[in-house]
Amino acid sequence: MGPTACGKTQFAISLREYLPIELISVDSALIYRDMNIGTAKPSLSDLLNHPHRLLNIKDPIENYSVAEFYNDVLREIKDIVKLGKIPCLVGGTMFYYNVLLHGLSILPPSNIKVRKYLLNNKKNILHKQLELIDPVSANRIHKNDIQRLLRALEVFYISGKNLTELTKHNNHKLPYTIFQFSIIPPSKKWLNHRIKLRVKNMLMSGFQEEVESLFFRGDLHINLPSIKCIGYRQMWEYLEYKISYKEMIEKIVHSTKTLAKHQLTWLKKWKNVNKLSCQYNINILIKKLLDVLQTINK
Repeated sequence: MGPTACGKTQFAISLREYLPIELISVDSALIYRDMNIGTAKPSLSDLLNHPHRLLNIKDPIENYSVAEFYNDVLREIKDIVKLGKIPCLVGGTMFYYNVLLHGLSILPPSNIKVRKYLLNNKKNILHKQLELIDPVSANRIHKNDIQRLLRALEVFYISGKNLTELTKHNNHKLPYTIFQFSIIPPSKKWLNHRIKLRVKNMLMSGFQEEVESLFFRGDLHINLPSIKCIGYRQMWEYLEYKISYKEMIEKIVHSTKTLAKHQLTWLKKWKNVNKLSCQYNINILIKKLLDVLQTINK
């Protein structure tokens, strides 16, 4: 695990020289086909030599739920274990890791009629309703986050139980021994420099042309989860003449920094994780990881 632009993928690829691992991508953007440059997807050469499961499994027009990820990743883990190898999960979608480690809450499916009823209320009323029904969720969900407010209220109206109560009950947890590692940047300055460099390299590598090919398909739009991915949304706005080229770059950098900050916030609260500083080169990181595994196995 680790924040964006800290070198997780190359580290995992290099680790294959030392351990019998098979890689599974834990990234909500890498699932999409034809979205390579903006998602920092491994090169074709790397993928041929070091295949990643759960990568390129969806067209950009398709949705992919956390429940689908949960079922898909359990299937891939089981398959890798059957092969006598070690599943190595690599990526930065912290919510996916959280669901995988703690189980998937069984929640009722969405109901259009309930949603329509709730949408007739004003935004501030929705949050006040949730405060009465589920103060824990109301404290966690911002009053302007309409989608999450609607979902929390919808769950209560359908099931009669609030979201906090239902999320305490998961269907099951992973029946495996888990070793958790996170790559942590040595400083905010170091990570910000890496982010700016990544965005610069994206643009030099033909990122605009990649988004244009999606833009001119005709069936995609800016509100799809795929196009909402960092970089794609900003370039899309530029192609729609809503922002300038300079603004587009600034927005991508800012959004990437914000993502990294959120990822690090998750990791600060994470339990049972071995932290590795990416100020070291890959060989030193690998040695530190192997030392931890040897110590644990003893």
